[in-house]
Formats: sequence, structure tokens, C-alpha cells
Amino acid sequence: MRTVITGGAGFIGSHLSDYLLAAGDEVTVFDDLSTGTLENLTEAFKNPNFNFVEGTVLDKQALTDVIAGADRVFHLAAAVGVQLIVEQPLVSLRTNIHGTENVLDAVKAAGAKLLLASTSEVYGKNSADALSEDSDRILGDALKSRWTYAAAKGIDEAFAHAYWNEYGVPVSIVRLFNTVGPRQTGRYGMVVPNLIGQALNNQPLTVFGDGEQTRCFSYVADVVPALVALVENSRSYGQAYNLGGAQEISIRALGEQIIERTGSRSSIELVPYEQAYAPGYEDMRRRVPDNTKANQLIGFIPQTNVEKIIDFVAEDLRSRGALDGRLMGRPGAMAGAAAGA
Repeated sequence: MRTVITGGAGFIGSHLSDYLLAAGDEVTVFDDLSTGTLENLTEAFKNPNFNFVEGTVLDKQALTDVIAGADRVFHLAAAVGVQLIVEQPLVSLRTNIHGTENVLDAVKAAGAKLLLASTSEVYGKNSADALSEDSDRILGDALKSRWTYAAAKGIDEAFAHAYWNEYGVPVSIVRLFNTVGPRQTGRYGMVVPNLIGQALNNQPLTVFGDGEQTRCFSYVADVVPALVALVENSRSYGQAYNLGGAQEISIRALGEQIIERTGSRSSIELVPYEQAYAPGYEDMRRRVPDNTKANQLIGFIPQTNVEKIIDFVAEDLRSRGALDGRLMGRPGAMAGAAAGA
């Protein structure tokens, strides 16, 4: 099986590369290294079935050349992390909309299957008990970058569905809810490595807002096999599927567990949103996935709880020597936000 992964040098993409190489795939990663790193692909480079091509999904010809002859494509290249989205909205829009259309055209030309990675951000401010795939999207002001990003990812999904509807391109859509694990950095505001890094350095854990906003964190090793199972199941084509964790936890409680499990001397410091972002920044109070649809189709059940996730990420940060700020975000970056989509 010949597989192309756009954004494959990123956190999730690199784990997917390792998984597919272990299964015997020929894997090509296409990445501009704007947020991913070659370090994430250290193990992949040892495999003779692996190939890396540096390039951007905005370069239509380069993308078409890479995807030609592929059996399946995982499109993970996107603006990553709420911090980047807030600070560089134009880059986010171009990458997420134009880049996705380029991928769809290249996949259509190659006759390949496509897995499009979307995000729980498409649900916006909907704080229902459990968000199913047909839940309403509740977005804020269209001029605020967070909701612009959510709108762009919704357009991505609409493009994918239209290519399935009109051209028969076999495409599956996944909405990821706060995927976390080893290799994830805090550089773009990802809450779990940020807080764990602060704890390991015995610094205050900076949590935005009142800390009572809740999320469900999913472990990357639970998510990656589900991505493959979905794209290989023809009943998933033209549809969207939630993939998220089963354990709801507040960001303050997450910080408390991190302190306990790392043996840190840190305290928790609440930071108002307006101190880190422009006035009027909006967050959502709750985001909980309903995984029923993915469970019924492919048997998806998240296995890794928050305690284990903390342990795995802490060990990864220690082993990489990533506690000097090089892989961390600015203090407190997006600790209260929906990060790691």
C-alpha cells in the first residue's frame, strides 16, 4: 500500500507514519516543516519504505506529483494550535482552504482514497452534553480569528463532501478532539505539554480564565488506528466522524492531576484571557464528543485515561530534554483553550 501523509512531520502525522510503516506501507510524508519537525520522523527515516518530501500544500504541482500513484492519502497539513490561529489568521485561512482544495484535486487525479482531518473546533460554542456529528455549529463573530478558523475547517469538510458527492472521490472526515501524546509541543498553545512542562520545571501552572472549562483529551495511540480503519471502510466515505476521549475534565483539575503525578512543587495561577490575547477573545466552556458513530462503524473506544496521558507526556518531555523552553509555548499559552485538535 502506497500512502502519502500531508503534514506528516507533525505530532499526529509522525505517529501515523510509524504505525503505517510497521504495517508494511510505503509512506511518503509531504510537509513544509512550518510546525512539524524532522526530529519527529527519526524512527521513520530508518525504514527503507519511508520517503520525505519538503513542500507546501499551497504548491499544487508539487502536491500533485507526490500524490500521483498513491493508494491513500491522509491530509493532516493545517494551521495547528489556537495560538497560531489567533496570531496568524491569514496563513491559517490559506492553508486550510486552498491547501485542502489542492489535496482533493490531487487525490481525484490519482484515484486515491482520502482521510481528511478536521477538528472539534467546527462545533464552535456549542456546549451540549455530548456533541454528535449532526450537532449544530454555533460560531461567534466572523471577524474573530478563532471563529474564522472554525468556519474554514467547516469549508474544508464541505469541499470534501462535495468531491465525494459530485466526483465520487472516496473521502472520510474525522473531527479530532484534543488529541495529545508524545512529540506534541507547547509551542502553539497546546495545553497538556505546556502545563506538564511547567510542572516539571516547578513553575506556576498558568491556566487561562477560571479553569472550570472542560475538555476530553484523546491519546494519539488510540486515535491513529481509528484513522486508518475509517479510510479503509467504504461506509465512512462522504461522512464525518468524531474521535475524542471519554473522560471529561476541567483545565484546573487537569493542572492539579499534573502536579500530583509529576511530584511538582508548582502552584496553579489563573490568568485572565485578556492578558494574553486581544480583548474579546472567546473560549467555550465545554466540549465533549459523542463517539457513538465511530464506535458503531469501526469499534472505536478510547482506552487511555488522563492519568496515563500525563505520565506518557511527562516521560516524553524528560527524555527529549524538552524542559528548557525550546519546545514550550510562552507561559500559560492557551491553557484554557481547545488545543491539540
